[in-house]
Amino acid sequence: MVPHLYAASEFFKHVIVLKVSDRCIMELKRWLDTRTGAFYWGHATKLHLGNSDQLQDKEENVRSAVQHVMKCDLEKENVTDPIVLPPADCIISAGLLDVICKDQDDFIRYLRKFSALMKPGGNMIFIGCLEMTYYTVGKDKFHGFPYDEEFVRKALVGEGFVIDYCNVKKRTNVSDIIDYNGVIFIAAHK
Repeated sequence: MVPHLYAASEFFKHVIVLKVSDRCIMELKRWLDTRTGAFYWGHATKLHLGNSDQLQDKEENVRSAVQHVMKCDLEKENVTDPIVLPPADCIISAGLLDVICKDQDDFIRYLRKFSALMKPGGNMIFIGCLEMTYYTVGKDKFHGFPYDEEFVRKALVGEGFVIDYCNVKKRTNVSDIIDYNGVIFIAAHK
């Protein structure tokens, strides 16, 4: 996913992207290297900008800010083993916990791992789907971890975060591709 990197590249000039899938790493690197056949994210850029005149500049900002794309294994103590990363100023979790967690314990365990990657005073931006039960890719349907706003707030506070901002956007369209009630956006600091 690239859209959240547009905003991040405005504030951070050294971005490290962690992905859990080799396929996602390959696709992002193809886009970063402007290779033929790379996924086209221009539609997301246009939504972010509202003005397509700046499309190329915005994409170049992201490409220059992203310094590394690395494999992340959330089952390891050091999720980037064997590499040890310096503590992060900011971590963005956009939809990952929605699709990898089976229950509340998983969510809190992974959130704790994200927190361990941050420097004191660091920021967490959390974006997720509330009450998601499933999502589809092609013809395949996958489990989603259903959680509500209260649970996410308690989980973040329980891991030592202070919530600076929280907004929930209720679902307005209906689709059989994904089942959820709304999207939550939380900005917090450690």
